[in-house]
Amino acid sequence: MTNKLKPKSEFTRNVLTLMTGTTIAQAIPIAISPILTRIYTPEDFGLFALFIAIISIFGSIANGRYELAIMLPKKDEDAINILALGFIINMTLSIILLIIVLIFHKPIVNILNNQDIAPWLYFIPFSVFLMGCFNLLNYFNNRKKLYKDLAKANVFKSIAMAIVQLSLGFFKAGALGLVSGQLASQIASNTKLFFNIKRLNLFSKISKIKIIALGKRYKDFPKFSMWATLANTLAQNLTNILISSFYSVKTLGFYSLTQRLLSMPLVLIGTSIGQVFFEEATNERQKTDRATKTFNKTLKKLVIVAIPAFTALYLIIEDLFVFVFGEEWRIAGRYAQILMPLFSIRFVVAPLTLTAILFEKTSIDLIFQMGLFLLYMLLFIFLRTLSFLEFLYYLNNIILVYYLIYLIYLYLLSNKIKLTFRKNFI
Repeated sequence: MTNKLKPKSEFTRNVLTLMTGTTIAQAIPIAISPILTRIYTPEDFGLFALFIAIISIFGSIANGRYELAIMLPKKDEDAINILALGFIINMTLSIILLIIVLIFHKPIVNILNNQDIAPWLYFIPFSVFLMGCFNLLNYFNNRKKLYKDLAKANVFKSIAMAIVQLSLGFFKAGALGLVSGQLASQIASNTKLFFNIKRLNLFSKISKIKIIALGKRYKDFPKFSMWATLANTLAQNLTNILISSFYSVKTLGFYSLTQRLLSMPLVLIGTSIGQVFFEEATNERQKTDRATKTFNKTLKKLVIVAIPAFTALYLIIEDLFVFVFGEEWRIAGRYAQILMPLFSIRFVVAPLTLTAILFEKTSIDLIFQMGLFLLYMLLFIFLRTLSFLEFLYYLNNIILVYYLIYLIYLYLLSNKIKLTFRKNFI
């Protein structure tokens, strides 16, 4: 009977494996959120969001995006040398950031227009380093189909964060409790994934010659994908920095809670689907030079999940915020209702963006991501005099259309359909 209930599709089984761990991992912060919103202030959450925005910008490119290339070689020996290359780049960037923080500490605080962020700047290089390591380890574990261990790493990450944030929160540690929880979670997840790779006994295969050769072979990742990712990350996280500067850190605190909760379906389901999609699409492309079947199957699953889930949330989200977090957080629920359509389309598109990496169309991906960044910046330039609610309405509608255009492009790419208005565009 048990075997009959198991999904027959390997794709579905792998997604469910990752989702199980991610569900547990996300259930923990969801469960403690009503407590956190009562022991930390919106200003504390705002400072934490500002810290996360900064480390996310640098952490996303800490490895020169070579972590994406880990999936592509046929030999594990090549993959471990790519990981080593990414680690070297990550270490170099983190040291440079530490030097910058030490020398230009006061000017950075002034640029951010927030004196309260001053002590947390010293934690940024270490957190960026841990984020870069996690990205490398995550993709190597994904390459080896160690989905159960990836799921466990997510659980350990959430448990560590919850314990530290709750413990320090009860002692009124303020933003220190939230930041310390972030660091603890990164250390826990990296430790788990590192020992998986250590057991494979591949570190002896690392060589300087191989690192240089593979760095050249996959040079398009730092050349194009890194800048595309930086543009995308800036678009997402520079928004938080600008909200803190143009509105207030309290507004950022409300917005960050909204962003965190609306992103959970993407983290919970979308990321798991994306990891399995990338592995299966890579195999399909190696056999057929296309990813049509995997792309269409994945798109269908994402849409089936997104439509009913986000529609239901849209109807109840504001009252749900009040019930769970308290009346003080009602405005965050209003923000969530406005942004619901945008997050629904992001849920569908985000896992499929790996299609551009799969077909090594990093230059086109760079154009799309730069466009996203420019849209965010133009919105702030021309709409900053509006109230924050009005700003969110425009943000939602314009960026939503942009994501739809990107989805169409990814569909054409996966099916190897060339656009007629420009030869060899895809």
